[in-house]
Amino acid sequence: MPRDDSQPRFPAVPSDHWDGRRFFNPHADTDKSPRELWRLYKARGPRWTPPDPEPPRPFRPITPARGEVAVTFIGQATFLIQIGGAAFLTDPVYSDHAGPFGRLGPKRVRPPAVRMEDLPAIDAVLLSHNHYDHLDAPTLRHLARRRGVPQVMTGLGNGPMMRRAGFDAVHELDWWDSLPGPHGTRITFVPAQHWSARTPFDRRKTLWGGFVVETPEAAVYFAGDSGYCPHFREIGRRFGAIDVALLPIGAYEPRWFMAAQHMNPADAVRAHRDLGARHSVAMHFGTFQLTAEGIDAPLRALHHALAEQAVDSNHFAIPGFGEPLRFRRPSA
Repeated sequence: MPRDDSQPRFPAVPSDHWDGRRFFNPHADTDKSPRELWRLYKARGPRWTPPDPEPPRPFRPITPARGEVAVTFIGQATFLIQIGGAAFLTDPVYSDHAGPFGRLGPKRVRPPAVRMEDLPAIDAVLLSHNHYDHLDAPTLRHLARRRGVPQVMTGLGNGPMMRRAGFDAVHELDWWDSLPGPHGTRITFVPAQHWSARTPFDRRKTLWGGFVVETPEAAVYFAGDSGYCPHFREIGRRFGAIDVALLPIGAYEPRWFMAAQHMNPADAVRAHRDLGARHSVAMHFGTFQLTAEGIDAPLRALHHALAEQAVDSNHFAIPGFGEPLRFRRPSA
């Protein structure tokens, strides 16, 4: 098990994704020049029109049957995953803005689909990387100190921030590190093609990735953020059939800037196929406007990509906000 102390954990020697000072992607370069950043700024698309407000619906957590997986989309990359008697919360963001202090940066256009007080007891937080639309310090403090969530699992280097948030059990993981999880689950941190930073001075100083949560009856893959890359085929090869894959489909325009770090819907369908996933569920859409495409563009593009790649739409769900989806591995 990775060590759990007051210092961040880093690899002892350079590796295929760590050069001794910073992490990097083996298959693509996600760094951008000042000229490219200025070109992106000038190419901003239309502002999102927030959807009509929906009346709040009380959320009643379901209790999955043995061998069943339930996933509930709360917004952006925040899911409640219920598997094997355990409950996980992925990349929890409950603030109004995806930025410093939860008050700066892009404003959310949809409130969290499940109120914090309606969540069941959470056994662990799975944190993919430190971008503000995935790592929200006010939410983490609330979960650790008021909700009493016992532990967080995250990539290398993120430990000190998690401890400052109030978590006592912090597990920093390198790619392919695995450890026992709550209720007999097993958690593995898997590669993604992305990057990390919270200031202009800490780019790629902490590790990004996704998670595979396994029980003897099911396996769930949470991709975090990623561009399309060979990692998906390798994850599928190592874990066999993934029962449920949570895959990002938004924040992808313009492609000349975003392709290395964010999949578009066509890429997400290719990733679904590379993984050999029985079912995939879309995420990372309709919550914060981070890039130039319209608010509904990812959903339209996903329908088109499924048809173009001859993937049955019943195997790639577009979740309703706050809607629990149940999945069960077919009987042998």
